[in-house]
Amino acid sequence: MAGRPLSVAVVGAGIGGLAVGTALRLRGVDARVYEQATALTSVGAGIAVGANGSRLLARLGATERLEETAVRPERAQFHRWADGTPFCSHEMGAHYESLFGAPFYTVHRGDLQRVLRDTYVAAGGEVLLGRACAGVAQDADGVELSFRDGSTARADVLIGADGVHSAIRTTVAGPDTAVFSGTSGFRGLAPVDRLPRVPELGFDPARPALWLFPGPGRHLISYPVSGGRLVNFLAVIPDPGWTLESWVAEDDPANAVAAFAGWNPVVTALLGAVDEISRWALYDREPLAHWSFGRITLLGDAAHPMLPHHGQGGNQAIEDAIVLANCLAGAEPGDVAAALRAYESARRPRARQLQLGSRRNGECFQVPDGPATEERDRRLATLPDQLAFIHGHDVEHPV
Repeated sequence: MAGRPLSVAVVGAGIGGLAVGTALRLRGVDARVYEQATALTSVGAGIAVGANGSRLLARLGATERLEETAVRPERAQFHRWADGTPFCSHEMGAHYESLFGAPFYTVHRGDLQRVLRDTYVAAGGEVLLGRACAGVAQDADGVELSFRDGSTARADVLIGADGVHSAIRTTVAGPDTAVFSGTSGFRGLAPVDRLPRVPELGFDPARPALWLFPGPGRHLISYPVSGGRLVNFLAVIPDPGWTLESWVAEDDPANAVAAFAGWNPVVTALLGAVDEISRWALYDREPLAHWSFGRITLLGDAAHPMLPHHGQGGNQAIEDAIVLANCLAGAEPGDVAAALRAYESARRPRARQLQLGSRRNGECFQVPDGPATEERDRRLATLPDQLAFIHGHDVEHPV
């Protein structure tokens, strides 16, 4: 019916789902978020929010609350794997913001999700919990969702923001095969009061930084979260035998320490400071040829799951959310297909570039000592210039 307001169902209350729900409501679109979990809990570990994401969160009205727990690192510092000596450092903080136009934050994923949930609710939204999607059917007039609890919902548009194991993705693009990197990542949160201050190696948890340790065949990245009370780390190793694709699969911290035997004392201190650790087999998927089917589209990891080596998974979900909301704002029910085509046209090339770039970036963190390391070090010296296309990008005002 011409003139009727558009209704949108969002499946998944993660970063992307809550961001698009908020953005739609701020644009006057009736968006409802459905989440299979019965409660939103602080699952996961740390996430880096670059300027390309933080500028958009500010426009959603989320950054004031975010800054209550987020950290702004002072610098990004690279260390030698064996002795921990710093060999490359880039100023962050205000300098980063002057370069890219918005802050860089490190934050616990659960804190960011909570801020986005509160922002969405403040915009009039509701998260309907315990709604695991069991089926989707669409016709010329809308999309019907059925849930495992027996309830149903109908909307003009369905957005699948349900993550890397998306059920909606299969509806849109059919079954696909996960691409295993042959590596796994140990994730942990080390309490700051358990960590040493090692000033001779440039490691002081009281002075927030990104601490990066590239090395032959493996690497570790760490940064503070939760107001600086915890230091998040991701330690990536070659691991063809660990194939469980889950952020929350538990392992023994001793296995992580053993995997980095012979490394510098900062790395071993970080890995040894946790009582529990998760181990995550690193997969992505090949870029999709299309993200939409009729009135259904995909967002975030459901559309473009990527390895963590650019730190862009959450940021790209936020970019998707803003572009999709802008495409749907003002659209009528009969305009949905055209709006979703415009969304894909704006977002798929950049998401594909970062999906494939994340694969290559992981390799450069793990080169052997020698000429390959020397070449990598030369590239790291100009890192801000190389990353400008990511962090300096504004999806609402592209250059």
